[in-house]
Amino acid sequence: MNIRSVSSVAILAAAGAMALVLSGCGERPQAVSYHQGSYSGKPDTPPYSDPPWNGNKQQWEDDMRQRVQNQNEYKRIGG
Repeated sequence: MNIRSVSSVAILAAAGAMALVLSGCGERPQAVSYHQGSYSGKPDTPPYSDPPWNGNKQQWEDDMRQRVQNQNEYKRIGG
């Protein structure tokens, strides 16, 4: 390989790298249809609406309190 072919390969590689870098600079405008004061996402359901609680909020809150206490290190070691 001579110097001329090496430099042409380097120039070609640099041009390809430059094309890849510049292709990341183009950003299309994103069309957002936002209506003031209205939420357009998916409707949320309360966490206690699914089994095993089936809409019983009090039972869900009791279970969450018990879960937190099970993660309490002082309770776990008996202190």
